[in-house]
Amino acid sequence: MKQILALSSFLLCITCSVETKAQQTPAFHIGIKGGANFTKTSTESSALEGKYGLGYQGGIMTRMDLGSLYVQGEALFNKRKTSYSQKDGSSPKLTWNSIDIPVVIGYKFINTKDFNVRAFAGGVYSYTFKNNLSTSQALQDGFKKFDKSNIGVTGGIGVDYKNFTADLRYETGLSSISKEFKSKPHSFSLGIGYFLF
Repeated sequence: MKQILALSSFLLCITCSVETKAQQTPAFHIGIKGGANFTKTSTESSALEGKYGLGYQGGIMTRMDLGSLYVQGEALFNKRKTSYSQKDGSSPKLTWNSIDIPVVIGYKFINTKDFNVRAFAGGVYSYTFKNNLSTSQALQDGFKKFDKSNIGVTGGIGVDYKNFTADLRYETGLSSISKEFKSKPHSFSLGIGYFLF
């Protein structure tokens, strides 16, 4: 009888251990994502005041689930637009393209099989190309040395429903895109994605 109880206890421990490990096994997902961004650039120049402009984004995303925690990385093409108010009444416009690589760590406050509510924060590397400023020669000279590599921080909230995901995030640059005007980008983005698996 004691041997049967000991064997039963042993099998129960093994079963619990296997179930615990199965719950902790990382789940890896790949998907696609698109959305809109609202970007402006701050400057230290009193003659320029940045205003938000509407752009768009699209790319791929990966996520590794670790229970209620997750790590998500993305590679996104962003078309960014912003404008400035000048004292002379003109409104120069700045547009640029970038490849952004954000990596965030998140926590699912509500974590069910089909529905999640989560918050996240992390860093983002941005490589900028094809910038264009439609304005006076003086401003064009100031943005000639457009810094192509930038580092920023990002954070936000999101929801998941089955394979669909959506998030609202804020991103701010830690480095200037124009050293002449000490211009740092700030943006809000709304992204919608779908995990293929």
